[in-house]
Amino acid sequence: MKKIYFQGTFGAYSHLAALSIEPEAEIHPCKTFDECFLKASEDKNSKIIIPESNRITGNIGIEYLIFKYRLNIYAEYFQKIEHNLLGLPGTKISDIKDVYSHAQALSQCSKFIKMNNLVEHVRADTAGSAEMISKSKDRKKSAIASSLSAKTYDLEIIKKNIENEKGNLTRFLVMGKNVLQPDFGNKKYITSFLFKLKSKPAALYQSLGGFAINGVNLTKLQSYPEKNTFDSFFFLCDLDGHIEDTKVQKSLEELGLHCEDFHVLGVFEADKQREK
Repeated sequence: MKKIYFQGTFGAYSHLAALSIEPEAEIHPCKTFDECFLKASEDKNSKIIIPESNRITGNIGIEYLIFKYRLNIYAEYFQKIEHNLLGLPGTKISDIKDVYSHAQALSQCSKFIKMNNLVEHVRADTAGSAEMISKSKDRKKSAIASSLSAKTYDLEIIKKNIENEKGNLTRFLVMGKNVLQPDFGNKKYITSFLFKLKSKPAALYQSLGGFAINGVNLTKLQSYPEKNTFDSFFFLCDLDGHIEDTKVQKSLEELGLHCEDFHVLGVFEADKQREK
């Protein structure tokens, strides 16, 4: 049976995404993102599902691990994020004084928290907060987490969809050690890669010219300092198209002339959510 690793505890949004993508897989939680990447790099038959960015709060901060381990990206998946206020069965909102969750979840539900005069407590993750509330047996305490967390830890959903903005999405990446990519067909694809430029003036400007000339659309370009330095950067990039497309190949060949490090992370079908 296939194994999928995710960061957090059962009931997390990553767990929810894993169930949506591969419901038949054996799903295992990891304490840290680093542990997820390490497991997948050691076991070729496993995959990891990692949150990469959120529509509202931006990057999750796993880029350094993508650079370090260089696992192959098999797919992207956009998970709808619906935050719920969870408490012990029979609890009313008027009973609650404290709310526990991940910093991003608290931020995304700030209006509801303020309106109900709740005291925020930052925890490592949403599902872990729900587990803690379940064990506490204290009606004054609540958690912001998924409906799966409520089911997992026998909690009640006191108030559904308490997020500030509806339609929030988190982009997840499915990654692993083996190199796999779909055949080039009549579908929408993303090619993901990382690169480090040679040290020379205007290097980034010159390196991107090939994409403009060949009409290739870059959907993501982010720079990150290499470990222990602030004067050497690598870039993570996504483009619209398959690596076997002639336009994409020409663009990447042009980019390669300016690089001292270049690595294709994956070619995969674009999630249908991008079309909405």
